Amino acid sequence: MGTREMDTGRIFIEEAKLPITSQEFMAMQTEEIRVEMPKVPLMPGAERLIRHLHSHKIPMAVATSSSRGHIELKFTNHQDLFSLMDHVVSGTSDEEVKNGKPAPDIFLVCASKFQDSPLPEKVLVFEDAPNGVLAARAAGMQVVMVPEDHIPEEKRSQATLVLPSLEVFQPELFGLPPF
Repeated sequence: MGTREMDTGRIFIEEAKLPITSQEFMAMQTEEIRVEMPKVPLMPGAERLIRHLHSHKIPMAVATSSSRGHIELKFTNHQDLFSLMDHVVSGTSDEEVKNGKPAPDIFLVCASKFQDSPLPEKVLVFEDAPNGVLAARAAGMQVVMVPEDHIPEEKRSQATLVLPSLEVFQPELFGLPPF
């Protein structure tokens, strides 16, 4: 979780010992992704948090390992919400991102695109994937992790804060305006 798409394919192929290439694996997934990706719901509490931060003029962006095509599919049913973001960085498609998560590249590139280019320690990252947590920490940023239940405790330990849901996030803990 949190790796570039081709890396994810390679890892899956190696673990499952499949006799295909990463490109073949990705091609096989294309139709399923096209159909299923737009159906992925937002995390509970995400819309409330995004609208709250936007109403207080807090700069926001998306830094994802997904390709531009997959990003468009993910945003299909949430265009109004994602239009509130200052920018989107793709770890798979953006040339400035040289290394995928857990390298810090994607978050450093994303932060550099803000108008004020904040210091890493002033950036708060929200992540669900262990590699994303490691990448944010390697970038010198704070990270709130909202992991899926199957993520083991040791994969959560690097997060600044681990929450069961964005619904219980308290912005004031990070110097942000409270709900």
